[in-house]
Amino acid sequence: MPATNMMTFAPHRLVVSAAAILTVLFLLPTSQSALAEFRLATFSADVTPPIGHPLLAGVTSPPPVVRVDDPLSAHGFVLLGGEKPIVFVAIDWCEIRNDAYDRWRDVLAEAAGTDRPCVLVHCVHQHDAPIGDLTAEQILRDHGAKASICDPKYHEECVQRTAEALRDSLKKSRPLTHIGLGEAAVKDVASNRRYVDSKGNVHFDRSSMSGGREEQRTAEDGVIDPMLKAITFYDEDEPICVLGSYAVHPMSYWGNGWVTSDFPGLARERMQTDTPDTLQIYATGASGNTTAGKYNDGSHDNRPVLIRKVYEAMKASQNKPERHPLRQVEFRYEPLRFAPREGERSVAALTAQLDHADPKKQGMAALGLSWRKTLDNGGAVDLPAIDLGVAQILLLPGETYVEYQLYAQKVRPDSFVMAIGFGQCAPGFIPLERHWEEGDDNLNSWCWIAPGAEPMMKEAIRAVLKAESR
Repeated sequence: MPATNMMTFAPHRLVVSAAAILTVLFLLPTSQSALAEFRLATFSADVTPPIGHPLLAGVTSPPPVVRVDDPLSAHGFVLLGGEKPIVFVAIDWCEIRNDAYDRWRDVLAEAAGTDRPCVLVHCVHQHDAPIGDLTAEQILRDHGAKASICDPKYHEECVQRTAEALRDSLKKSRPLTHIGLGEAAVKDVASNRRYVDSKGNVHFDRSSMSGGREEQRTAEDGVIDPMLKAITFYDEDEPICVLGSYAVHPMSYWGNGWVTSDFPGLARERMQTDTPDTLQIYATGASGNTTAGKYNDGSHDNRPVLIRKVYEAMKASQNKPERHPLRQVEFRYEPLRFAPREGERSVAALTAQLDHADPKKQGMAALGLSWRKTLDNGGAVDLPAIDLGVAQILLLPGETYVEYQLYAQKVRPDSFVMAIGFGQCAPGFIPLERHWEEGDDNLNSWCWIAPGAEPMMKEAIRAVLKAESR
């Protein structure tokens, strides 16, 4: 007799207070489908930007698109079998923020016949790639600013193209009977932005392309997660799809307007060539503070080296994974309410910055004002988890620091926890409190939340993982 498959949406309510923020934790309403057969549908769509489109919002160094070195894609799956289908999609964009993030989830939810919270949208976070933030773009246009975030028409075309691919995939869904769990160490790729020099001084400047300086190369890796994790979805003995994840910023060199999925995306495509009948999906782990900086000097010759290292770990993680029958699936999510930055990030300061002569400053101001509008409208940032019994897939918001990924694994040592970063990206960097105290200067730029988020983040992680307080 076949094993009983069950998808449960269990009720739970918990209230916590962190840094003067009242956070309400809740799960989806109770619902249960007995003897449900799980099925999986996989889909892919092209999301390559046109020539001239902004990259990384035009707010740092990249110019608009001048050429396409390799295409950008959206790869995803729909997990079926209960009353609420669950969608996961990994997109080769830098970030999707605020109302653009909601637009992706709403359209994909409608296509899958589910609700917004059940749609997990992840950006792989390559830098020679677009950012989506529709409100920020409208702010710039209304103000007559020189900066541009994204073309709304192109954005909508990508959303609709991906939704159409999702709808088509539902007609070809396959039975989902087992999952396989594997992992392998990635050697000499990731390092922490934070390092200590030979004189004992703490620095935070080990960026994606900083390996040219001796002290950045010779210092220890720092806090990283060296493991690339893979979850394989099976129809009996046939693999349908693999979701792999590794915590490192996915840039080898960037800033020339040359669109690319960069070394993780190119390693993924190499695996796809090896396994043409199995969709390969790659998701970047919680890597706000982990880069290839120690092992990458930004030279073009080094990209193939990084591709090979990640590819080898992908291949090893998928070689003879530990297989388990899929007996139940649970979905839980946690709405987080972050406190905004003030001072130079206040509404008044950001509004004034729209008149700055530097378009990059204008773009940063628009992103900040878009985030404040989200918060003022009561918007929360979801932290969802797909619980597969023996494994959990956790989607963390923004550029969450790797310590949260390691924490998620620590509170569920009995299970296989895949923590992924770059969900709703509007908060920017999400550090531990000690990073504020140590003077992490990365928080002076790409961070739109106030100190004090660590207790709330950890409580949310414990809640969605159903972990005991640790």
